[in-house]
Amino acid sequence: MEVQGKVKMVGETQAIGNNGFRKRELVVTTEEQYPQHILVEFIQDKCDLLNATKVGQSVKVGINLRGREWVNPQGETKYFNAIQGWRIENSASEAPSAGGMPPVPPASSFEPADDLNEEDHDDLPF
Repeated sequence: MEVQGKVKMVGETQAIGNNGFRKRELVVTTEEQYPQHILVEFIQDKCDLLNATKVGQSVKVGINLRGREWVNPQGETKYFNAIQGWRIENSASEAPSAGGMPPVPPASSFEPADDLNEEDHDDLPF
């Protein structure tokens, strides 16, 4: 899955616990009629992907949705969701914008075939 928009906030890397777990947060604001502010977490070695990311930059973020179940001391089951980032790229650097298709050359760049012989047009072997 992907989230695309402008970077609103890049957090500092946080060390959580004593086991070396690292987390860094990024907020991306989508560019649609009702913009959404999406919090994306980058964990462990993925934290370093945000080092060159700046506020206001247009980005495309590869994400995974994560969910977990937790039972509190009272026996109630709670569910939590997280959005984890695994890739980030500058969306302005994309050359083809029409669904990943390469650009079509103009019609003037095609030359007509002059050497067509009526007998050669059927080149099937049978």
